[in-house]
Amino acid sequence: MSQQETFVTLANGVRGTFVHPAASAPTPAVLMLHGFASQRDEVGGMFARLAAALAERGIASLRIDFRGWGESAGEMAESTVGGQVEDARAAYAFLRADPHVDAERVGLIGFSMGGTIACLLAGSAAEAPRSLVLWSSTEDLRGGLLAELGQTNAEIAARDGRVTVDLGWRSVTLGHAFFASLDEADITSAYAQYTGALLVVAGMDDHSAASLDGFRERARGALRASYLVPGADHIFNVLSGDRAISDDIIAKTAAWLAMTCG
Repeated sequence: MSQQETFVTLANGVRGTFVHPAASAPTPAVLMLHGFASQRDEVGGMFARLAAALAERGIASLRIDFRGWGESAGEMAESTVGGQVEDARAAYAFLRADPHVDAERVGLIGFSMGGTIACLLAGSAAEAPRSLVLWSSTEDLRGGLLAELGQTNAEIAARDGRVTVDLGWRSVTLGHAFFASLDEADITSAYAQYTGALLVVAGMDDHSAASLDGFRERARGALRASYLVPGADHIFNVLSGDRAISDDIIAKTAAWLAMTCG
C-alpha cells in the first residue's frame, strides 16, 4: 500500500514523523514513544521499520522525539517524566484529531522507558487507546534507571543541579528534576486504570523479563498477550548484525496492532 511520510512539529517544539497510508477513509493509527536516551526512529531503526510494517497493513503512525532528545526543542537536562507524558499527550491528541485517522481506533507503543510513559498516558487519557504494546518495559522505572545511571550521579545532580553520565554508548546530561520525577511516576495506579488490549514483549536476557508476567496478569482488558523472546537482550539484539529477532518482533507487533486496532 502506498504511504505518505510527513515531518510535523507539535506543541513545545516536539518533532515527529507522521506516516499514513493512502486510503479513502480514516485509518487506525499508532503513537510510538521512544526509550531513555533514544530518538523517534529507535535503535536499529525499529520504530521506523514498525511504521513501514503498519502502513503496509493500512495503519497510520506517529513517532516523536521527546523534548530535549532527537530533533525536538529543549535541553536534555530539563527532561522529566512529567514532561514526557505531556509530550505524549499532545502527540496523542494530534493523532486523534488528524483527518486521516479514525480517532476510535488508536493504539500506543512504548519502548523501555517509553513504556512507562505509555502506561501513564493510557491510564489517564480521557479517551483511552484501544491497544497498548510494551517493549522491554519495567514496572520499576526508578530502580531500573538508577541501576544504570548510579545513585552517586543522582546525588551529584541533587547537589549541583545536573550531572553528565557516560552510558558507554553515549553521554547524557540530566537535571535533578529528572531524578526527582522518577519517584512521581506512579505506573501501578495508572496501569490499573487501563482496560484495553495489551501486548508485552521482553527479551529473556533482559531485566524487563522480570516484569512481563506482572504486566500480563494485572491487565484488565479481555485481550492480553506476552512474548518472552529467547536469547534476546534489551534492544532485541538489533545491533548484533542479525535482525531476525527484531524482524520477528516487528511482525508480531504489527499483526497485534492490526488485530486490536483494525
